[in-house]
Amino acid sequence: MAFFIFFTIVLSIYALGNYYIFIRGWQALPAEGSLKTIYAWSFWVLASTYVIGRFLENIYLGTISDVLVWTGSFWLGAMLYFFLLVLFFDVLRFINHLVPFFPSFIVDNIDKVRLYLLGGSVILVILLLIFGHMNTRNPRIRHLDIHIEGKEAGDLKTLRAVMMSDIHLGTLIGNGQFSKIVDRVQSLEPDIIFLAGDILDEDLEPVIRQNIGETLRNLSAPLGVYGVMGNHEHIGGAKDAHRYLVEHGIHMIRDSVVKVAESFYLVGRDDRDKSRFTGRERKTLATLIEQTDSRYPVILMDHQPFYLEKAAALGVDLQLSGHTHHGQLWPLNLITRAMYTISYGYGKIDGMHVYVSNGVGTWGPPMRIGNRPEIVSLHIRFGNNHQVSTESPKTMP
Repeated sequence: MAFFIFFTIVLSIYALGNYYIFIRGWQALPAEGSLKTIYAWSFWVLASTYVIGRFLENIYLGTISDVLVWTGSFWLGAMLYFFLLVLFFDVLRFINHLVPFFPSFIVDNIDKVRLYLLGGSVILVILLLIFGHMNTRNPRIRHLDIHIEGKEAGDLKTLRAVMMSDIHLGTLIGNGQFSKIVDRVQSLEPDIIFLAGDILDEDLEPVIRQNIGETLRNLSAPLGVYGVMGNHEHIGGAKDAHRYLVEHGIHMIRDSVVKVAESFYLVGRDDRDKSRFTGRERKTLATLIEQTDSRYPVILMDHQPFYLEKAAALGVDLQLSGHTHHGQLWPLNLITRAMYTISYGYGKIDGMHVYVSNGVGTWGPPMRIGNRPEIVSLHIRFGNNHQVSTESPKTMP
């Protein structure tokens, strides 16, 4: 019931947002001619493609569902920027209503101005879609040096790790894109690989159809490839997602602790939304930390970066998270900055190192504006090892 109510609210907001954009575009078109008819059909077909495509994926998975999902996903991005543009113009109109400031050439030619604004808005949004999609195809390598002082890691003095989050494997991030990501990860020759949740998108069927699991097997490191569950693994069905990932070479840590190479502890938490989809609460972090030895470094993977202060107080040395996408599309990063202590990048909370990745994949619109997808290369030093890396962490704003 909670799931049904949630999606009813989401679909209602989606419909209202589309109607707001539609009616403003309708008002900008001339009354005579066939433009309004063409506009209405085109608009509502585009607006319905994502919902229909996602629904069709559960019944018939094929080229038609792929086309609908891809088209609808781009429309989600277009919808955001059309909404912001329409809202901006409406704010200007409201201000002009209170304090007239529009020059006479606008007032006298308002019908033409509306039509020009509509055309200009369409061109601008198309350019944003192209740029945003190209941006998603070129993840950067983010190098970071972290020194965990005061704790020895046995014979291990340094650790070369690669961290990724929010890959969202499925229809939009398929084998082609993921193979390139895997090649870049392997070129870094990591000792260990961390996957901090949302490895899969909601639906497992597109992953199975493309046999993306075989590409997952190409992720390898001497100390292993470890992952945790994100909210999207739970949305699509945690049991099936977990089984698929384990069968294809990922060591999934679900509310448990692993001691790696007798040198450090790796703590993996189930996603905080677990209870919403399974009705079962995840274990408390305090319960998991009790299974560690405080003499050794503790690295925590928790998909959503909440309650960082609690993790620091319990003795975690490094927390790795994702989930935020840093908004993915500007200006949504302003919302994630308000929601999270650290929305993106490196920070230090009461002595605990934190890195929140904005992700290497995308959810919804296959585009990023305002940030680039990333693969994080971590050079972790333990104890009194004072070797200096070429890049030191800086607290992100």
